Amino acid sequence: MPSVSDWKIPSAAQPKPEDYGYDLDHALAAMVGLHAIIPADAFTAETLGTERAGHGVFIRGNGLVLTIGYLITEAATIWLTLSDGRSVQGHVLGYDQETGFGLVQALAKLDVPALEIGRSSAAPIGERVVVGGAGGRARSVAARIVAKQEFAGYWEYVLDEAIFTAPAHPNWGGTALIGPEGELLGIGSLQLQHVVDKGQPQNINMIVPIDLLQPILDDLLKTGRRSGPPRPWLGLYATEVENRLVIVGLAERGPAKKADLRNGDIVLSVAGKEVRDLAAFFRRIWAQGQAGVEVPLTIYRDGATMDVRVKSSERNRFLKGPSLH
Repeated sequence: MPSVSDWKIPSAAQPKPEDYGYDLDHALAAMVGLHAIIPADAFTAETLGTERAGHGVFIRGNGLVLTIGYLITEAATIWLTLSDGRSVQGHVLGYDQETGFGLVQALAKLDVPALEIGRSSAAPIGERVVVGGAGGRARSVAARIVAKQEFAGYWEYVLDEAIFTAPAHPNWGGTALIGPEGELLGIGSLQLQHVVDKGQPQNINMIVPIDLLQPILDDLLKTGRRSGPPRPWLGLYATEVENRLVIVGLAERGPAKKADLRNGDIVLSVAGKEVRDLAAFFRRIWAQGQAGVEVPLTIYRDGATMDVRVKSSERNRFLKGPSLH
């Protein structure tokens, strides 16, 4: 992902104040730049790096920032850059594995603009939106919602209805999806390619819808995580290849690696039920119970079919907790 300090959106793609029925510059002033430092021995250091840069958005005027969680997972130090150029230190409050949302509290007394939380479910396909980044209009994109549909990520992640926008923001992590009334509709997570007319690929952003925040916000503020039993986690990365599920990576020290699953294994079924797509695969794993449950898999390897039982774990147990300030 590019640095947030060395780029600007082409002027033709930037949002123009006259195109919106709210104070665009005031809304974008709620954006912050986010820089996280992660210890070299952190579980996610190898896959996500030890320095991560992106965006966040104030959702309360007291300095509460909502961002995408992978930016702040296992962070030892967080710096927030405000719209007026000041930098203040932040503290990680929580990270929700199921949605991907992360919360940071600024460690300074602030009186800052905040975006009102909207209703992502009410935003239709075709809606004119802004994908806002730290740095105002020059680092924000005028976009539209092009799709709302299920999304499954290879890292054991599923959203029932993600939001997709185009054109894509090139520095998407933690951006704010701003709706027609200047309200917050979601948080930027990924950039993907989508094939449009005549087979031409188009870059789009995947946005985590804000409706998923409200049911867990109080829990994240109080304990740093959602209430209830955690989902079982196997510590594998999988992809769909010709209507089959193939394991393409294994988390170091994770349950799948301990069970001797291997790259190239084809997953045929979970607990006796055939699975052929990522979303069905992960949902079938989660349906077995809470973290710690044994998950029976049938796999195909080197011309043979075999049954493997993987004792699942809780993903958070492998992560460093937030540093105290």
